[in-house]
Amino acid sequence: MLTLYRRIKSKLRVSFYHLFPKYITIGKKAYFEDEVYLDIRLKGKIIIGDYVVLDKGVTLLPSYGHIEIGSNTKISPETIIQGPGKGVIIGKNALIAGHCLFISANHNFDRTDIPITEQKENSKGILIEDDVWIGAGCRILDGVTIGQGSVIGAGSVVNHSIPPYSIAVGVPAKVIKSRK
Repeated sequence: MLTLYRRIKSKLRVSFYHLFPKYITIGKKAYFEDEVYLDIRLKGKIIIGDYVVLDKGVTLLPSYGHIEIGSNTKISPETIIQGPGKGVIIGKNALIAGHCLFISANHNFDRTDIPITEQKENSKGILIEDDVWIGAGCRILDGVTIGQGSVIGAGSVVNHSIPPYSIAVGVPAKVIKSRK
C-alpha cells in the first residue's frame, strides 16, 4: 500500500502536467512513480487513460508524434516510449515490464551522398492492442501491431506484427504458441 506521502507526491506531479492540456491529457487516478518523464518539448501529444500506472523512470517522448496509453495499463520501471511520426498506441489492460523500448520511426539511409543524420525519417507507428503482456527488456520497433491478448517473452525484439492471442519470443520474435 502506498504511503500518504507518495500519494501526495504523485498527485502533485499529475497536477503539474495538467498545465499543458494542449499536449498532455491524463485520466482519473493515474499514478506516476518518481522520475517519470513526459517530454513535450517537441510538441508531441501524450494521452494517458484512467488508472494508468507509470513506474519509476518511465520516459514518454512523443517528438512531434503522439503516445496514447489505454486505461488500467501498467508500465514498469525504466521503460522508454518514443512516438515520433505516426506514434505509439497502447490499449487497455496492458502490462509492460521494465526496461522495454518502443520506437515508432526509422531513419532513411538509401542515399550515400549525404549523411544518414540529414536524411528523413519514416514512420508507420506502433499499435499494442488490449490485454497484452510485454516481458522485460523487449524492443518493439516501428510498423508493429501486437494483437489483443498476446504475450511477448522477455528480451524479444518485435520487428513484425504478432497475431491476437499469440505467445512470441526471440530475436526476432517468432510466434511459438497460440493462447486459444
